[in-house]
Amino acid sequence: MKKLFQTKNKLSSVQIKRGKKSKKETARFFLWISPWLIGFVILTLIPLFGSLYISFTEWKIVSDPVWIGLENYKDLFSDPIFLKSLKVTFTYCAFTIPISMILSFSLAMLLNSDLPYAGLLRTIYYLPCVISSVASSLLWGWIFNYRFGAINQFLAKFGIEGPDWVGDERWALISLSIMSLWGLGGGIIFYLAGLQTVPRHLHEAAKIAGAGWWRRLFTITIPSMSPILLFSLLTNIIGGLQTFTSSYLMTSGGPNYSTMFYALYLYNNAFKYHKMGKACAMAWILFIIIMILSALVMKVSAPMVYYENDGGEDD
Repeated sequence: MKKLFQTKNKLSSVQIKRGKKSKKETARFFLWISPWLIGFVILTLIPLFGSLYISFTEWKIVSDPVWIGLENYKDLFSDPIFLKSLKVTFTYCAFTIPISMILSFSLAMLLNSDLPYAGLLRTIYYLPCVISSVASSLLWGWIFNYRFGAINQFLAKFGIEGPDWVGDERWALISLSIMSLWGLGGGIIFYLAGLQTVPRHLHEAAKIAGAGWWRRLFTITIPSMSPILLFSLLTNIIGGLQTFTSSYLMTSGGPNYSTMFYALYLYNNAFKYHKMGKACAMAWILFIIIMILSALVMKVSAPMVYYENDGGEDD
């Protein structure tokens, strides 16, 4: 009995020591991450819920916020410019995202092959990503200039009168969409890194079995790249819905609101019209749109995305 009692005492003392040690480790953990936690609360969490509150108020920055409930949201859905900005943004995304992804993936596959000077080409393709978006917008503003722009000067040599690329509402959005393809380099490098992880033995086995290039593309390369393609699609959707700089610098949303992107109209409401409540309401609507689209993409793509360890868990 004494031995049993002593054993129980030893076990309880060991458990107490372990409990104290785990508490110290937990306290040390929270101490180390406390700078991040403080920053997250002050710089993210408080502004996030602050903007939610402001979206239910009328606040012109210089005066105190006045609670008006859902009026900002009601005004937005009866605002023709707001609806126009949604249409412009979705049209832009529907055009640029598929084209940019297909071009980036195609060029990445080309650079992944035994191409001479592949390293130099990678650098050249990536260079536009190093240039700031402001500088790129100013550069493309000159290229699209109606009178002395590079494109219209080139067309004039063949007797073709070029359009007013950014001054004509029929061409303005197309021009900005073409400009967006300038930054393909980031996507190319991203896809190239993924292509280099595709197992070579699968391609070699498929070649021995007589599979052609297209068959290997759709049965090996794309399934192996599917998680990367999914991530790229999600980030492109989020980035496309937040397009701002090109329209702000080149067209200011014109002509006739044909390039009035959602983010630009949000900015105008906040800092041009001083309607901070309406701007915050727009920000939360955009957040909801992004969450819904992301959930739909994840749901639809689930059967088509292959993860390497999916089969291993069942074995």
